[in-house]
Amino acid sequence: MANITASMVKELRDSTGAGMMDCKAALKETDGDMEAAVDWLRTKGLSKAAKKSGRVAAEGLVAVAVEGTRGVVLEVNSETDFVARNEGFQEMVTGIAGVAAATGGDFEAL
Repeated sequence: MANITASMVKELRDSTGAGMMDCKAALKETDGDMEAAVDWLRTKGLSKAAKKSGRVAAEGLVAVAVEGTRGVVLEVNSETDFVARNEGFQEMVTGIAGVAAATGGDFEAL
């Protein structure tokens, strides 16, 4: 069994954006092999996503954008109100509405 150091965990976390404990578990499972740990995290992420796919996204935001004589109403849902109140999420929704208004209803361009 490989000796997993904090710097290895940090390196994996920086490269993948995964949580610290997930990175540590991935390195333990792969005996410290960084590339295999990335694959392990990817596989685990896919299984987590499959579990979450059945959950209801009942919170979110509605954004309105007007460009000339055209307008867009956009709804983006999230699972929790904590996400909906997040400043980054709010900026994202506003940005998407602005881009949608600028494309003039052209879904391909959007």
